[in-house]
Amino acid sequence: MKKVVLFSLVFSTVGYVSCAQNTGSSASVETKAPNSAYKSAFEGQTRASGIKTKTPYGFKVLTEKLTSPWGVKSLPDGRLIITEKGGSLRIAKPNGELSKPITGLPAVNSDGQGGLLGITIDPAFEKNRMVYWTFSENVTGGTHTSVAKGKLSADETKIEGATVIYRATPAHKGTLHYGGRIVFDKSGNLFISTGERSDLVTRPQAQALNSSLGKVIHITPDGKAVAGNPFEGKEGAKPELYSYGHRNVQGLAFHPTTGELYSNEFGPRGGDEVNHVRAGKNYGWPTITYGIEYSGKAIGEVIQQKEGLEQPVYYWDPSVSPSGMTFYSGDLIPEWKNNLFIGCLSGMHIARLVIENDKVVGEERLLSEEFQRFRDITQGKDGALYAITDQGRLYRIAKK
Repeated sequence: MKKVVLFSLVFSTVGYVSCAQNTGSSASVETKAPNSAYKSAFEGQTRASGIKTKTPYGFKVLTEKLTSPWGVKSLPDGRLIITEKGGSLRIAKPNGELSKPITGLPAVNSDGQGGLLGITIDPAFEKNRMVYWTFSENVTGGTHTSVAKGKLSADETKIEGATVIYRATPAHKGTLHYGGRIVFDKSGNLFISTGERSDLVTRPQAQALNSSLGKVIHITPDGKAVAGNPFEGKEGAKPELYSYGHRNVQGLAFHPTTGELYSNEFGPRGGDEVNHVRAGKNYGWPTITYGIEYSGKAIGEVIQQKEGLEQPVYYWDPSVSPSGMTFYSGDLIPEWKNNLFIGCLSGMHIARLVIENDKVVGEERLLSEEFQRFRDITQGKDGALYAITDQGRLYRIAKK
């Protein structure tokens, strides 16, 4: 096995690797036994039919010199801007050459799952050069998932005028479940994801409307609640909340055709989810879940469906640990059009999901032979997919 792994690592670094293309569909790509005997709410909600990309494609490692990268976003000129968990911001050229760390960002707490997290750029970046990011911030009483913005200097060596625009309260003395993805909507406002900070004492706050934990947040570029948010004017509720009942959301993406927002989140042992995020909806954690505690014990009242609580579009059991994700809208591989691609950590692959009528009708696992923890994935200006891994790699995935 060591010889096989070594060969894969060396070969993928020096050039494009071809991927075998089989046609048709098959049984589920998941071959491991589930953690529980829970029954899904509808057919295809888990273990969808396995599929294979027919178009010949390949991948290449552009660099292995990143340090725990967490977020990646394509710049208008085709380069990529990348966060590193320890607090550094880098720019990667198409050949994989990395800039020196960009300075001027606020300090991060990189303990546990914290650090410099998700990143996005202003829709008018070519004019204003504004960058937005999330990070775990030390404050009195613990840490927050915080959102900041700043201007990338003309020489690209620093962020100018870095300002924290939002903090997900309350603070908590813990190092887990920060969430941390950030995306712009078509109106020029921001969606942010948070986690419920993992501990049993904070877990119920996913259901609390006076807490920012375990939520999808909708704010303006100045950090204010977007007008018309679903809980605007509701007594005891934070006006910036968009959806709630989430565990730890590390993926946010808009469907290219419908414009609707999707998320993914970590379950405990099993119960990782893909959700169609709708305004004001409750996604159930910790009341309903398809997972069990890490200890093996059941969670709560041991129910998976309840009236008034949203069902996931899809879930995995056992876990794949879904993180950053993107819908494909390019033309290089037409059969991938509108498919959802998710970087998986413990699963060590990129999940490709085919979604029709809000249901997953096929699943494929890409680059599983690379033995990498895929942290984030984005579509480049050239129509290729670019993925980063915890081990420090940047991949380009495209048609051969």
